[in-house]
Amino acid sequence: MMTDPIADMLTRIRNAVRVEKETLDVPYSKLKAGVVDVLKREGYVWNYEIIEGTPCNTIRIQLKYSLSGERVIQSIRRVSKPGRRIYSSSKDLKPVLNGLGITILSTNKGVVSDREAREQKVGGEILCEIW
Repeated sequence: MMTDPIADMLTRIRNAVRVEKETLDVPYSKLKAGVVDVLKREGYVWNYEIIEGTPCNTIRIQLKYSLSGERVIQSIRRVSKPGRRIYSSSKDLKPVLNGLGITILSTNKGVVSDREAREQKVGGEILCEIW
């Protein structure tokens, strides 16, 4: 049994980016799909698709690199953990690396980036930071 599936997904992304893989498969959940959707909207991955299968569905993520082959995702870090949840209001959200990175939050309006949370004036659980 896995205690933190989000941390597992982030570790898989981190490892795949380090060895410069083009695609990556992770087990499906609605929360993981929401995180990957935010990564696509913010320009950290090219695309993703949900592949139906047995015994479980998977998410296939197409990782993004620059034209010179440099990684788009330099670092990815889990903030809120199962033993210690971190929550923040929209007013308390600070930009990551002066706006060069993003924070991904789970809110009552769905999974959003810190920019979208400030626009919508919603707070929630801070899942991870990416730059």
